[in-house]
Amino acid sequence: MAISTRFSVAVHILTLVYLNRDKQITSDFIAASVGTNPVVIRRLMSRLKKAQLLHSRPGIGGTALAKEPNEITLYAIYDAVLGKEAIFDVHQHPNPNCVVGANIQAALEDSFLSAQQKMEDELRQVTLEDTIQKITDRAGQNE
Repeated sequence: MAISTRFSVAVHILTLVYLNRDKQITSDFIAASVGTNPVVIRRLMSRLKKAQLLHSRPGIGGTALAKEPNEITLYAIYDAVLGKEAIFDVHQHPNPNCVVGANIQAALEDSFLSAQQKMEDELRQVTLEDTIQKITDRAGQNE
């Protein structure tokens, strides 16, 4: 079981939009870069628009960042696409007649909440600009 990829795909979308800001890009173009269906892209773009991270004009390719990349934290993107969804979850139906089953959720809850909080705090420290810089640096090394 993997943590949802919606977050990384949303970062991919915003980065691609920014790097192609002088071009008209479509959800089909973005989907080809991500390697997914354009419907998935449009759904995530809708969430990013609702969070005021992305805006678009009617017609083909009228998409742009709503803020500068240094004003968008990875946490803002995470929150836009995942909201308050817990990244860690305990299986749902442990046996209450078993000592482990009866106590596993309570035993893990504090650790899971702490880990999620630390991750969210880290995401608040990193901007989309930081990510774009890493991508462009790596792309330059591969040329």
